[in-house]
Amino acid sequence: MTVIRAVKGTRDILPDEVAVWQRIEAAARALFARYGYREIRTPIFEETELFARGIGTDTDIVGKEMYTFDDHGASLTLRPEATAGIVRSVIENNLVNTDPALKVYALGPMFRRERPQKGRYRQFHQVDVEAFGLTRPAIDAEMVEMALGYLEACGLKSYELVLNSVGDAKCRPAYVETLRAALRPQASRLCPDCQRRTETNPLRVLDCKVPEDQPVIEALPRIADHLCAECRDHFAEVTRELGLLGIPYRLNHRLVRGLDYYTRTTFEVTSDALGAQNSVLGGGRYDGLVSALGGPDISGIGFALGMERLVLILPVPEGEPRCDVFLMPLEDAALDETLRLQRALRGAGLRVLMDPEGRSFKARLRLADKLGARYVAIRGEDERRKGVWSVRDMKGSAQEDVAESRVAEHLTERIHG
Repeated sequence: MTVIRAVKGTRDILPDEVAVWQRIEAAARALFARYGYREIRTPIFEETELFARGIGTDTDIVGKEMYTFDDHGASLTLRPEATAGIVRSVIENNLVNTDPALKVYALGPMFRRERPQKGRYRQFHQVDVEAFGLTRPAIDAEMVEMALGYLEACGLKSYELVLNSVGDAKCRPAYVETLRAALRPQASRLCPDCQRRTETNPLRVLDCKVPEDQPVIEALPRIADHLCAECRDHFAEVTRELGLLGIPYRLNHRLVRGLDYYTRTTFEVTSDALGAQNSVLGGGRYDGLVSALGGPDISGIGFALGMERLVLILPVPEGEPRCDVFLMPLEDAALDETLRLQRALRGAGLRVLMDPEGRSFKARLRLADKLGARYVAIRGEDERRKGVWSVRDMKGSAQEDVAESRVAEHLTERIHG
């Protein structure tokens, strides 16, 4: 019979790997709360129009990567990113008027049908952070500060912060036309994707990684030279505040991000540990997205990171012991007493396992050792006759008899100190 395997582009997160994932999730909840963020959970599928309007029909995500399906005449899509769904929820639930500090974060799976590679899957997991209604540059600097603090809380020590400004609705359209005009005479020298993007989304050409395209791209007009005064002043204040906070960064005029809704500040955190595809975290401001999706005209800013990619470069934590106490009934008559002790110890907050399968004494000791048991409690014929449990310290190999009336208290004291 053919073995059924995981679908291409998906993977199992096995028990031995879960500790680092839990550390990432715990760090998010602990750190984001200090900045006033609360968790939000949205559905994993939405109406397709939400992503078409929010992300942009000319993006690769909407054009090629979404998982879209018909649901009795309605077109639905598995979410390829979190921001659009969060904005939809903010609008639908009137959070703008009911939340005095509209700052939220989300954790969960996303779906994109792109070519699977190391750290990139068709079902992947993101940490996503969003703040709404704050227009001054201080929130840009705070968002960057929090993003870096989060990576450090997860255990990442070596990284680089990259910044740019992509302008706004006032100045970017003119720059896009300038970029398109500069690209058209060179289009035949570019890769097929960039030839298409020259007409549909010229900004995305700046993000191309094809080596042969780089001489053409490096010679293109730079957006920094085409910003309006308001965007230029906004970005200057962001960089000033980052300097005030002692946060180093590198400017990169080609950092445009992959989604149409970004305005003004964009940022990315990279790590050499990931190789050529070195982005760990990315984000920026999106001041027109809420109104574009039918909500009020309020600003937004946020960032997201792929948990799979972060896991790849974090130090591997030591395996946590599976149990504190391993119980060994050596005869059938001791099983009932073992079950009662197991219940009492678990009720006291201990991790307790046993092997009722009747394996040999040595085999069970080996199993207890593999499970990381701190103590083994043994109940055989001699122990039952004396009214005790034989408790073995697996670190020091010392063994003592403990009265059955206080064995639960004894083990709880030993484990909890």
